Amino acid sequence: MNRPKKIGQLAISCSDKDRSVAFYQNVLGLELLFDTPSGMAFMQCGEVRLMLTELQGHAKDHHTSVIYYQLEDLNAWFNQAALTGVHVEKAPHFVVKMADHDLWMAFLRDPDGHLVGLMEERPFVE
Repeated sequence: MNRPKKIGQLAISCSDKDRSVAFYQNVLGLELLFDTPSGMAFMQCGEVRLMLTELQGHAKDHHTSVIYYQLEDLNAWFNQAALTGVHVEKAPHFVVKMADHDLWMAFLRDPDGHLVGLMEERPFVE
């Protein structure tokens, strides 16, 4: 069976492209690749491209799921981001102990109110 190998791009709807680009670039630190006059901007996050798009077509086609961004040091990132006045939904917290790490998560909101997940797979300290 021929299966997808990876996710190449995710799309998030936004009401104001420039405001959303500023959030994803300045708060999350993603790289802006390019934007278009038709209301789209493309950001890079590791191997995945993120498309921010003003509504194209029907609003019902633009509901989004939660995207989780993996960080190396969630607490340090979160402390720095808190200084920017970002809307914090839930501060960093322990979620579960896995076989080789502890999973920590935090949540915030982007300018359009989308829930943004942040996660860290924290290695065990011996």
